[in-house]
Amino acid sequence: MGLLRTVLIILLVYFFIKILAKWFGPKILRYAAKKTEQHFKEKFGGFPNQPSPNEEKAGEVIIEKKKGTTSKSSNKVGEYIDFEEID
Repeated sequence: MGLLRTVLIILLVYFFIKILAKWFGPKILRYAAKKTEQHFKEKFGGFPNQPSPNEEKAGEVIIEKKKGTTSKSSNKVGEYIDFEEID
């Protein structure tokens, strides 16, 4: 009888927590999102939205070429040496 009662209590607590999470979960997440938004506004709100110096006009196309190292590799790796076995 004690085992059945314990299992019933565990199931009731589980379903009660599940119902509470369904009701209050979205509200808690919304509250956390608002607090996070306020935190970021406090940290980064003092900077005005200024365009960066590298920002170009809309519609303008700029092609930047990479300055890569020009390695001249040849297919010639080395000399081929033919060895013969001596008895």
